[in-house]
Amino acid sequence: MAEKWMDALVKAKPEKGLVLQKMPVPEPGPGEVLIKIHKTAICGTDVHIYDWNAWSQEHVKPPQIIGHEYVGEVAAMGAGVSGLYLGQRVSGEGHITCGRCRNCHNGNIQWCKDTNSVGVDRDGAFAEHLCIPQSNVIPMDPSLDEDVVAMFDAVGNATHTALMWNLVGEDVLITGAGPIGIIAGGICKYAGARRVVITDLNDYRLELAKKMGVDAAVNTRQEDLHEVMKRLHIVEGFDVGLEMSGNGAALNQMISVMRNGGKISLLGLGDGNVNLDVNLVIGKGLTLQGIYGRKMDNWHQMSYMVQGGLDLTPVITHRFHYTEFEKGFEAMHSGKSGKVILDWSK
Repeated sequence: MAEKWMDALVKAKPEKGLVLQKMPVPEPGPGEVLIKIHKTAICGTDVHIYDWNAWSQEHVKPPQIIGHEYVGEVAAMGAGVSGLYLGQRVSGEGHITCGRCRNCHNGNIQWCKDTNSVGVDRDGAFAEHLCIPQSNVIPMDPSLDEDVVAMFDAVGNATHTALMWNLVGEDVLITGAGPIGIIAGGICKYAGARRVVITDLNDYRLELAKKMGVDAAVNTRQEDLHEVMKRLHIVEGFDVGLEMSGNGAALNQMISVMRNGGKISLLGLGDGNVNLDVNLVIGKGLTLQGIYGRKMDNWHQMSYMVQGGLDLTPVITHRFHYTEFEKGFEAMHSGKSGKVILDWSK
């Protein structure tokens, strides 16, 4: 049988940039599903790989197709696959786990010690086709906007981070107005938070956060967070903190304005070690929870929230055909973008 070929965005060499080139269409083996990609979204991780920073040099082995945020349809199924049908709209969980370790058996696959990540450790979704195990395939309701579903991987991170804690009637501080932080702001308001405040130094993204319904978007170079708290009648401090920036100064400021007994989700990865006032954490009785990836149930929560009225479209600021991927990465590098969608139609 003649080999089939597809277009793909490839980290071809250990250097900056990506290459659009022909790659073989993968063949689904037993228990695997071939997905025809419709739309993909560019993630900050993809930007790191494009730039070939220290993290990507440690994790990515060129030549490799990158990308892990996508929506598509079932194109073929390997032996033993059941419960799916050709043409069915799907996305997929990007963490392919061992299924054998203690966390996998407990349903906490986000903590699997042997995780293999799509678009990082193995070929990804910036291609016309992607092959993953059936256990990672997530059916998607056809009523959902494909541009929104394309970024559900990132929405899942925001969902996991925000819904780790009870938000009803609570005051929430989000540090870092990247796309995931902005999405988290909308989720917090949808889930019943009283006040949601987001901080950053990027005015463009702070304006996007306002479109997602936050109560205050604060550039901490220009505005005093304590004055904002007074204006919003946040007296004892924030109940819940979502640290999305990976910035040590932002985390320490968050700790300083939490109420005693407050709870913090930590999603943002820093460039190195962060100096932390542990005595203040202890004295305030704070709970700090590391967040990695998504829980599998987050996929259902995302779908139901969107169907229930959570509008995520303001976060999408740019759309390009995949052949214009350089424009997409330029938008991401500019700092004046939210989520960037690539269309894989011919």
